[in-house]
Amino acid sequence: MPAQSPHAKPESRSVVELAQAAQASAGHFDELRAVVARSNATQAPNTPEATVSGIKMAEIWRQFFFTLEADSAGDMDQRAVNLARQVRDNGITYNVYADENGPQRPWSLDLFPLIVDPSSWQRIEAGVLQRMRLLERVMADVYGPQTLLHDGLLPPALVHAHPGYLRAMHGVEPVGGRYLHIAAFDLARGPDGNWWLEAQRSQAPSGLGYLLENRLAISAQFPQAFQSLAVQRLAGTYRALMDSLKAMSPAGPDAHLALLTPGPYNETYFEHAYLARYLGLTLVEGSDLLVRDECLFLKTLKGLVPVHGLLKRVDDQYLDPLELRADSTLGVPGLLQAIRAGNVLVANAPGSAFLESPALLGFLPALSRHLLGQELSLPALPTWWCGERSAMEEALPRLADCAIKPTYPGSLDHGSFETVLGSKLSARARDEWAGRIVRQAEEHTVQGYTPLSQMPTWQASGAGDPAKPGRLLARSVMLRVFVVSDGAQGWRVLPGGLARVASAGQEITSMQRGGSSADVWALTRGAVDYSTLLAPHMTPESLMQRKRLITSRAAENLFWLGRYTERAENAIRLARLTLECLHGEEQSSAPLLTWLSQMAVANTLVLPGVPSALQAPRVFERSLIDSLGSSTGATSVGYYLRALKMVGSSVRERLSQEHWRIIIRCEEELFGRCAVQRRRADFSALQALQILKDSSDHMAAITGAQTDRMTRDDGWRLLSIGRHIERLGFLSSALMRGLNTGSLKTDGGVDAMVELFDSALTFHAQFQQSRDMAALVDLLVIDRDNPRSISWIAHTLRGRLARLAGSEPNQLCALSLKVPNPSAWGLAQLCDEAPDLVTPAQTQGDGPDAEAQAMEYALLKDVLYQCTHASFVVSDEISATYFTHSGLANQSLGAG
Repeated sequence: MPAQSPHAKPESRSVVELAQAAQASAGHFDELRAVVARSNATQAPNTPEATVSGIKMAEIWRQFFFTLEADSAGDMDQRAVNLARQVRDNGITYNVYADENGPQRPWSLDLFPLIVDPSSWQRIEAGVLQRMRLLERVMADVYGPQTLLHDGLLPPALVHAHPGYLRAMHGVEPVGGRYLHIAAFDLARGPDGNWWLEAQRSQAPSGLGYLLENRLAISAQFPQAFQSLAVQRLAGTYRALMDSLKAMSPAGPDAHLALLTPGPYNETYFEHAYLARYLGLTLVEGSDLLVRDECLFLKTLKGLVPVHGLLKRVDDQYLDPLELRADSTLGVPGLLQAIRAGNVLVANAPGSAFLESPALLGFLPALSRHLLGQELSLPALPTWWCGERSAMEEALPRLADCAIKPTYPGSLDHGSFETVLGSKLSARARDEWAGRIVRQAEEHTVQGYTPLSQMPTWQASGAGDPAKPGRLLARSVMLRVFVVSDGAQGWRVLPGGLARVASAGQEITSMQRGGSSADVWALTRGAVDYSTLLAPHMTPESLMQRKRLITSRAAENLFWLGRYTERAENAIRLARLTLECLHGEEQSSAPLLTWLSQMAVANTLVLPGVPSALQAPRVFERSLIDSLGSSTGATSVGYYLRALKMVGSSVRERLSQEHWRIIIRCEEELFGRCAVQRRRADFSALQALQILKDSSDHMAAITGAQTDRMTRDDGWRLLSIGRHIERLGFLSSALMRGLNTGSLKTDGGVDAMVELFDSALTFHAQFQQSRDMAALVDLLVIDRDNPRSISWIAHTLRGRLARLAGSEPNQLCALSLKVPNPSAWGLAQLCDEAPDLVTPAQTQGDGPDAEAQAMEYALLKDVLYQCTHASFVVSDEISATYFTHSGLANQSLGAG
């Protein structure tokens, strides 16, 4: 490749040239060159090197960069922009519990993959499989005869004192005879070029979903390199896992499997939802399940459905509040008894958390010789459990070169703390740690430290420093490898993994500390497995079995998704209308201002103590504007948009990417723009109207996605019912208040009402300049062609309720009959101004003429009152009928 001009612009420098300049820190293994980086850069290679355009690098990286020789730094910047957009568009998030401004934050993914050559991968594969067999044998002994404890090969304190050891599971043989179905092993490559085990995860290891998204995103950025390097595919291993779980479950191949998640506030909830979709599992929370007669059931709209297997992402201690943590709301009461009865498979079997103690690593070599008759082929970093005096005495002089870890991480009964690197401590601090270790020896484990290998990463132009162009940087990396169940064959290693990359200048690869992830390309010398999860032959029976179940929790969240969508839309429209009227031709109309004030208070756009628009229009306007972007106090537009986002996150797996993306954008833009305007102290009505207009455009996209892009199943019907309940109550009460305040006797009041009903265009087209009451009632109440009329809403709601209940065509259910029948309404009767008896509940005006006005249009007001009341009654009965299960097991709550 021709040499670059020394005067070339930074963004025009080639990627190969930038790779030549990138070098790992001294003492770290350089993944790019497969050598130990030294300060003088004259080191000898550990593996053969090849040369491309004057750059010495490992063969696998030479092949990778060969496909990018024509690319410049500017091209890489563009790829980075595309990658960030894809992550955001796909809604890939990693949540942070402490983020009060909304938990979702974009997943961090580096542009370049970590590439592992075939020989290295074979050694990793053999090593982790051997360790998986060993851990299974340890589990079988600890929950069985406990000979390892009796013979002194495993200290009882590391088992019985560990909160992850569940005495309730002792003597219980797991369904299918296997304890461990999934495990993760965190590996670090040391300066010697060898991979070392740093930690193991057996309770509910995370990463299986994120690495899939990483693979899809990065392979799309480098398709030529991905094809030419013979990267091993992932789908075959996931399929083996699913086949294994079904084969081992009580129901065999026809088993119903679910993924148990703590819920949308968990930091890796995106992964749970994504993995459930990919594997074809039902995503459930603990509240979705119940145990009856020692069997596990899923609460659905149609009743209770048996569950035969759980892939759990909930820590063991929260699984069953009856036998474990009594304060847990994440688990299922009675679940352990269902497991003991052999009626449900749980992956992994509860009680494996003690295997995650770093102290255990120091005992595994001897356990391997005893149980397997083999030496471990994949070494772990030297580990000393300080509960043994000899080990503590050996470890204390090494603190400066080691990591100090808690023996019982996350325990409430034992001291737990964040891992500390001795090299980062002062001499005084190390002495203090040494004192703690001596006083509480069992709670501390010391582990040898090795400088992590460093891989090439891309820092885009302007990242961290606006003046710096895009460049290659070497950053420390740790590899997480997954082993999954493979039926009678035992286990298989997922060919790839999740690489965690430390932030610049850091050695700890933590996503919560600003680190990122990278795709892992495990190369093979053999044929690439192109298996997929798609079933080759789908019979009508299997298709019926795959019909999507709707859990009661998902149904309730969809119901409230519809309600908050409608509330947000109503609040936006009412706020816009109010601000426009306060600056319009009718701004001095007392009836109109009274109606607007009552509507704003009733719908909490302003607080009740705020002076009305008639008393102090500017104070009223200021209060309304200030409340737009607030999520506390007045539950105005911002409150409803945030509620919409939060309830949407609970059913993220049912929303399209576009649907979810526009919900996020709508909420973020409103709060962001309102915050900016408040800081400037000149938040005018004009600026507020522009923000509301843009929010209205977003809401149109959201409602369009709900109307045209969601499957018409019972979940969607509940969403639609939620919207129609809100619309029926809101518009009926608005029209009632318009009648009671007398605002409909003014031209401005009529115009405002048809605008609120989103029917102004139709009204003026049909009736020109007429403001006749009969014309208004005809369009807003009677007209079945107007989707905003009371009649259309009531008629549609009655039909949706009947369909949800499984009624025969043209037949209504009992709940449908609680919505007023619009067929009984006649225009002449509704427009009759003759006084009649009106109940106090129907009187909503408070002016001097309220009593007289309440006697007008009595039949119309009675219809509106019935509609408003029905919206509350139907809402309560839906909750009681579809979202709780207090009847007998297998009771159907609706037609199938």
